[in-house]
Amino acid sequence: QVQLVESGGGLVQAGGSLRLSCAASGLTFSSYTMGWFRQAPGKERKFVGAISWIDGITYYTDSVKGRFTISRDNAMTRVYLQMNSLQPEDTAVYSCNTNYYGTSWWGKGTLVTVSS
Repeated sequence: QVQLVESGGGLVQAGGSLRLSCAASGLTFSSYTMGWFRQAPGKERKFVGAISWIDGITYYTDSVKGRFTISRDNAMTRVYLQMNSLQPEDTAVYSCNTNYYGTSWWGKGTLVTVSS
């Protein structure tokens, strides 16, 4: 049973930083590309970024490039989202995700609130 559990969310002032963590279990973690998504209040869930299992290459949506960094620790089976220069528009529930041959797994998410 694949499980993804996010942590690290909270309340931060604009310009501040947070580091989210996603702990994965029930899978061969090093063989999975891991993604981060976010859902702002009243809006659809959107892609934030991902890190490849093959070569560790990272991909980001334009709005977070240069501010957010995804990393992974295969030994700890964790993926991280370092968020800097946070803005009120970054307020959302952040969830991690992985997929394998059409099956998708999601964590429950962690809430990030950025105050102005």
